[in-house]
Amino acid sequence: MQSHQTRVRVRYAETDQMGVVYYANYLLWMEVARVEFCQALGFRYRDMEIEDGVMIAVVEAQCRYLSPARFDDEVIVETRLAAANPRIVSFGYEMRLTEGDRKLATGSTRHIFCNREMKPVRLPCEVP
Repeated sequence: MQSHQTRVRVRYAETDQMGVVYYANYLLWMEVARVEFCQALGFRYRDMEIEDGVMIAVVEAQCRYLSPARFDDEVIVETRLAAANPRIVSFGYEMRLTEGDRKLATGSTRHIFCNREMKPVRLPCEVP
């Protein structure tokens, strides 16, 4: 799987006084899309946390805003695995409107694998 698409509809509560999506919501959409991407690969965060005691902590997040989204717009968040090794995993994202395919933002997140005490660990299984 090269990438995965997740659809979100902009809720009124996600907009600011100017009527556009508040910038922090793009990071939330990236999280939702990342979890769905992993599930599509057959990999569930929850199982890894419960069964292996391994968490995925965000160490870096970046978002470049290109065009605004507004209430009730449908947004596609395309997620791809940018890099992975037994200690670190990085994802890339592109957000665009379903109607007209206008690019809204691009982003990335970088994560480390850690235990419940927030100490870095190696991923106990093979990295995809």
